[in-house]
Amino acid sequence: MPELTPAELTLLGLLVERPRHGYELDEVITARGMREWTEIGFSSIYYLLGRLRDRGLITEVASAGTGRAKARKVFGPTPEGRRVCAAEAEAAVAELRPVFPPVLVGLASQPLIPPDRLRAALAARAAALDERLGALRRAADAQPDVPGFVRAIFDFSLHQLAAEQRWLTEYRATLEGDS
Repeated sequence: MPELTPAELTLLGLLVERPRHGYELDEVITARGMREWTEIGFSSIYYLLGRLRDRGLITEVASAGTGRAKARKVFGPTPEGRRVCAAEAEAAVAELRPVFPPVLVGLASQPLIPPDRLRAALAARAAALDERLGALRRAADAQPDVPGFVRAIFDFSLHQLAAEQRWLTEYRATLEGDS
């Protein structure tokens, strides 16, 4: 069976935690700040659920809905889904995989950017980092009783953003020295 995409593994992992419907998956993704590190939009959740179902990794376990509300399909993992999720999660933790941040592509072409525009772009990035760090801290603080693995995800994301913030501060200072 081919490897799962990060988005598929993320959804499968949430379903291994407990069966959920698509709207609930979106709520968990939002509450846990998962959009900081995964590319799962609300509109793609049902598409991804269909792919996981078609591969035999999840199955519909119930329908949720009351009264006039439209019944929502609740999905849970199959035994094969649990096995694949465990193996793929272990590999994701163990293996150092390359990342391709667009900022590096921009820096590779930095000589083409006029100095004043580069400084403005880096200032905009610094402001966006500050905003994202603040939002992630608020999301983490709003959920003090999450399981340890969820806290680890928040901490990893916060440390990653803080490291970029430190690098950016240092780099901007070197550019000021070049003026």
